[in-house]
Amino acid sequence: MRIAVVILNWNGIELLKKFLPSVIEHSKEATIYLADNASTDDSVNFVRLNFPEIIVVKNSHNGGYAEGYNDALKHVDEEVFCLLNNDIQVTKNWLTPILSEFNKNNKTAIIQPKILDYNNVDYFEYAGAAGGFIDKYAYPYCRGRIFNTIERDELQYDDDKTIFWASGACLFIRKSVFQTLNGFDASFFAHMEEIDLCWRAYNLNYQTKYLGDSKVFHVGGATLQNTNPKKTYLNFRNSLYTLTKNAKGNILLLIFTRLLLDGIAGVKFLLTLKFLHTLAIIRAHMSFYLNLSRLIKQRKILPKKKNYFQKKSIVWSYYIQRNTIF
Repeated sequence: MRIAVVILNWNGIELLKKFLPSVIEHSKEATIYLADNASTDDSVNFVRLNFPEIIVVKNSHNGGYAEGYNDALKHVDEEVFCLLNNDIQVTKNWLTPILSEFNKNNKTAIIQPKILDYNNVDYFEYAGAAGGFIDKYAYPYCRGRIFNTIERDELQYDDDKTIFWASGACLFIRKSVFQTLNGFDASFFAHMEEIDLCWRAYNLNYQTKYLGDSKVFHVGGATLQNTNPKKTYLNFRNSLYTLTKNAKGNILLLIFTRLLLDGIAGVKFLLTLKFLHTLAIIRAHMSFYLNLSRLIKQRKILPKKKNYFQKKSIVWSYYIQRNTIF
């Protein structure tokens, strides 16, 4: 089975200098691509000069993560795509369990490895950790990370596990499945587009898995820091998008409850003097209202499946019941 490691890049020359060598050293089984989102730094020339074995795909503009990959992957022929952030250090034999799983299990469509923190290697990394889940209202959480509580890696997740969503920081997907799903929803731009993709895959009875035998280290926040109000805006907006499109159930009640919970989050930001984050949630809701008719049209044509959540409310579990560990 042929595999392509596709690294999306925008003005990330310093990250490429730091992390490309590990990808090349430990990915002999793969064809490596740089998908460049119209960088204005010297990223493309640097790669062509120093790593001529890497195939460069140049996108015409910076369409973010979602559109960037949608455009670039049209030029990739391998049967399995690995979508890899440019701030990830891979490890020896990281691809071996991935390829083995795809070869032996036709039902497996999407895979995520163990993702540890590059700057704090004994801990899981925020973006994905040991595999993702969502609650009834589309709040995401992970094995190894619930909201801002991140677990130490004590081998508690060194297993193979069916999960709900895989992190876009390092996501493996069969080309045929990516095409069946029509790729990412480009309206997301960045953040949570992989959750939407995995939810649509779940609704078509595809399996998403976590493999603890494959390990990578992720810097995280290299594009937008967790403290950036723009990230708050994209996360809250895109979470509402994917809930509306994909959730089976009383969608009006789900949305109403979700908006109330978002309002509580906005008040919490106000009380901690994070005014720009409160404004970001308001902007996210305004964008949601403006796009609601489009989302409802998508909802009408997309398949939906029940039992997508394990916890009814991760907000209640975490903040009220004080359950901070998966």
